[in-house]
Amino acid sequence: MEGTRQAAGAGTGDAGPGAPVHHAGARAPVPAGSRAPARRPAWLAPVGRGALFWCALALPAVTADRIGLNEPRPLWQQLAGLAVLATAAGSARRAPLAAFALVAALGLADAPALFSVGYGPALAVLALLLGLRAPRAHPAVAVLAGTAAVGIARIALVGVDPAPEALVLTGTLLFGCVLPWLGGRYWRQSRALAEAGWIRAARLEDERRHTEERARLRERARIAQDMHDSLGHELSLLALRAAALQVAPDLGTAHRAAAAELRVAAADATDHLHRIIGVLREDDDHDGPLPLAPAGESVEELVARAAESGLPVRWEPRHTPAPPAEPGGLADRLLYRIVREALTNAARHAPGAPVTVSVTGQASGTTVTVTNTAATGPGSPSAGGSGLLGLRAAVASLGGDFTAGPHGEGFRVRAYVPAVRTAAPAPSPSPTAPFARARRRVALGLSAAAGAGLVLVGAAFGWYAYTETRSVLTPSAYAQLRTGTPYEEMAPVLPQREAHDPPTDRAPAPPPGTDCRYYRASGELLTSTDHFRLCFDRRDRLVAKDVVPGLHDERREEPRR
Repeated sequence: MEGTRQAAGAGTGDAGPGAPVHHAGARAPVPAGSRAPARRPAWLAPVGRGALFWCALALPAVTADRIGLNEPRPLWQQLAGLAVLATAAGSARRAPLAAFALVAALGLADAPALFSVGYGPALAVLALLLGLRAPRAHPAVAVLAGTAAVGIARIALVGVDPAPEALVLTGTLLFGCVLPWLGGRYWRQSRALAEAGWIRAARLEDERRHTEERARLRERARIAQDMHDSLGHELSLLALRAAALQVAPDLGTAHRAAAAELRVAAADATDHLHRIIGVLREDDDHDGPLPLAPAGESVEELVARAAESGLPVRWEPRHTPAPPAEPGGLADRLLYRIVREALTNAARHAPGAPVTVSVTGQASGTTVTVTNTAATGPGSPSAGGSGLLGLRAAVASLGGDFTAGPHGEGFRVRAYVPAVRTAAPAPSPSPTAPFARARRRVALGLSAAAGAGLVLVGAAFGWYAYTETRSVLTPSAYAQLRTGTPYEEMAPVLPQREAHDPPTDRAPAPPPGTDCRYYRASGELLTSTDHFRLCFDRRDRLVAKDVVPGLHDERREEPRR
């Protein structure tokens, strides 16, 4: 707090003479005898992350070489592999496709079937990063297809047993490349969909807020418009009653003048109401506001009330095969507004003129016609409003027809309002439907890859079991073999196939100039068994036979040494 007060005093001029004033954004002075902390270069953090990533990729390769999981290789080949991994680790962020292609080429150079303990984890990790960082899928598919083609070509040229190696290559591509790549793409799409979802939620929230504000303003304008139409109609009827009272024969001069003033005041109030409330109207709001008319009043009752007020109006109902409109519905309210506006205009602009209101109902809609003849007295000098224009737009929005204009010596308003049938709203699509479809596509891709991988693993195990069981030479048959016997005489006793991946590293040195063949001594699977080695000379005569013990036999014999 003390330091805060001193800093505040320095800014207000309360510091002592010679006290330094520190401006905003300036660095604080370094005290004498102290050292400013060194600022690390901006490139140091990416280099450090790249080095750690390279160490993670190179650790399986170095460990496999040290503990003997890989075949013995020259030192330069091991160093070249580490250099390729370093290049891939450095380019994994900016060029993930190139990094994956480098490690795939390294794996094919190390093993034609692409399966390698040293480089397999790096291949899977870079396939995951490829799916996570590459925006397009077609280049990655091309590289995967190229890797498969090169691997098949290498197996066909230099492979020892092409069928099992092809199955291993396919399984490695599926589980070590395609499946991590699809997982990375799913991860990338999930992040993109989550981000798009938050953006969509924010946009929907803004739209909802604007819609609510718009609806509030529209509702205010609707109420103002209906207030204007309803009160204007009532004031027009009031002016008609005042005019009828003014011409009464038994009224005194003073009362006659008062009635005239009342009529003029009602007309002025109507114009004043039009100027004040009419400014709140919106020309595009014509979708059926709730009327402010007396509750339950029909068009016929409106005409009767206008006739009681002194308006010379006549109601002419016509035969209708169906109800004119649904009571209280949108069409019924619109018909009420049309008749009310036409009667109000007739009372204001054509006083004393007879008015005829006729309604014709049909199954498809209702037609209303309001006609007045020539005026018998001076009309209101006020300018016309926008009532007829609003009614025209409202009728057009429902697909109807509205006409208003001179008719003979008077004026006619005719409107056809179609029947409005309320239908159940169509179910709106869920906002999460695109996201669900995208997730479903990715899940189907992952499931297809996993299913294909399981099928291939099953096929590979079946082939492994078939080849291993067809290369078994029983110990009794081995004991009957004698050196010097031609191969043709031993062929019925020997198995159909030779042992796959024979233990040549544990076998003794073969006799010079011989061709040695290996057979399994047992049909046990997924374990190291004894092997029989038969060596033949150039004339296909057996010259040597040996027993190569399995790994379990070597461990058991170690304590005897």
